[in-house]
Amino acid sequence: MKYKLTNPVFNSISQVAGEMEAQAFVIGGFVRDLLLKRDNKKDIDIMVIGSGIDFAHKVADKLEGNIPVKFFKNFGTAMLNYQDWKVEFVGARKESYRSNSRKPIVENGTLEDDQNRRDFTINAMAIELTPDHFGELVDPFNGRSDLKKGLIRTPRDPDITFSDDPLRMMRAIRFATELNFIIDPSTFQAIQRNADRISIVSMERVTDELNLIIQAEKPSLGFILLDESGLLKLIFPAFCELKGTETIDGKGHKDNFYHTLEVLDNVAIQSDNLWLRWAAILHDIAKPQTRKFIPGTGWTFHAHEFLGAKMVPHVFRLLKLPLNEKMHYVEKLVLLHLRPIVLAEDEVTDSAVRRLLFEAGDDIDDLMTLCNADITSKNPYKVKRYIGNFEIVRQKLKEIEEKDRLRNWQPPISGEIIMNTFGISPSKQVGIIKDEITEAILDGLIPNEFEAAYQFMLEAGLKLGLKKMNGEA
Repeated sequence: MKYKLTNPVFNSISQVAGEMEAQAFVIGGFVRDLLLKRDNKKDIDIMVIGSGIDFAHKVADKLEGNIPVKFFKNFGTAMLNYQDWKVEFVGARKESYRSNSRKPIVENGTLEDDQNRRDFTINAMAIELTPDHFGELVDPFNGRSDLKKGLIRTPRDPDITFSDDPLRMMRAIRFATELNFIIDPSTFQAIQRNADRISIVSMERVTDELNLIIQAEKPSLGFILLDESGLLKLIFPAFCELKGTETIDGKGHKDNFYHTLEVLDNVAIQSDNLWLRWAAILHDIAKPQTRKFIPGTGWTFHAHEFLGAKMVPHVFRLLKLPLNEKMHYVEKLVLLHLRPIVLAEDEVTDSAVRRLLFEAGDDIDDLMTLCNADITSKNPYKVKRYIGNFEIVRQKLKEIEEKDRLRNWQPPISGEIIMNTFGISPSKQVGIIKDEITEAILDGLIPNEFEAAYQFMLEAGLKLGLKKMNGEA
């Protein structure tokens, strides 16, 4: 059977292969996605028997537009951009490994050598591009059959595959999650046996794969596989601590590990935002440390949102996630994730809504998405009540926002105005007056307008023994 390759770049590659009397193949993810009829992420990997760099330059000469070629002589690879595609060229390789490194010793190889070194059968398939065999599938490990079965399997002994490059264990779970495939039992058992080898992989590479799992349509599938494989406790032990339940006096609490995964999946239905998904993962991260049983009351997790927010930087540092505004965004959502729920339980006052808008700012919509996802009760009456109350909160948020413009709000009276008005230097008094103005606006005592805030400032200053600078002593 021959496969149809419509991208014009393949015609140019085929022409070059004919002129050079060389073999060239498209291999890996492009072939897998083509057979799955799945959108490719615009990456094309070309493997040639010979020099990938020389071949890439000749292909670039064939294409219109004077396309530059980036090449890396030490690695024998070259890359060019054609239309929206990134096309990478590499010569066929044979690899061998040392026990203390996942970086292979590379030699020139054959097509068979190159397919042998691939991670999984579904990624080892190649389609030939030489003119006489254009479109023919080369599938020595029955990858096409594994695609039909929905199976992740290594081409060779999985213990060797994972010991050589332990990152492939993460990749196996990532592909199983993305494609909703199962991992072949012998392959999964090899992951369990070799889990400790993940220690030789940089955390940055591990987290790259973890983030791809989190961005899948149903990320919980990947976390369950990570847990069952033994990898999760090695790369993210704090998350494993959420597992388990305890019962005292007939009262138990839910398993916060599986609750968190349910929240994560709920968020994934609503948003592709990776950092909102991280907020879902970490929203209850401090529950193990704050868990307490109170006779007559039951289980409490008092202040877990405050401790959880403090734990976010530690988790980000451990996993080599960015310590920037993305981390602060997750911190904020973890800290505030109970606030809309509390509002939904109690009477929704304008004052409480103003404070929520003030603290959440532009992230209020994401916060509401997270809180809605956090409703995982199996009690349909309770769920219906929460959802109904959340709609009231949403409507209040909309009304207050339109009236008071509090999203990313700054009080109308600045510290500079306070100092100039009373003729004082930076001091505790300035902060007290500014805070009182903020609280008055949030409590609805004065409107969010300059004149009202200015008059309130004068009164607050007078209470502190300050007078307006107008020539008086």
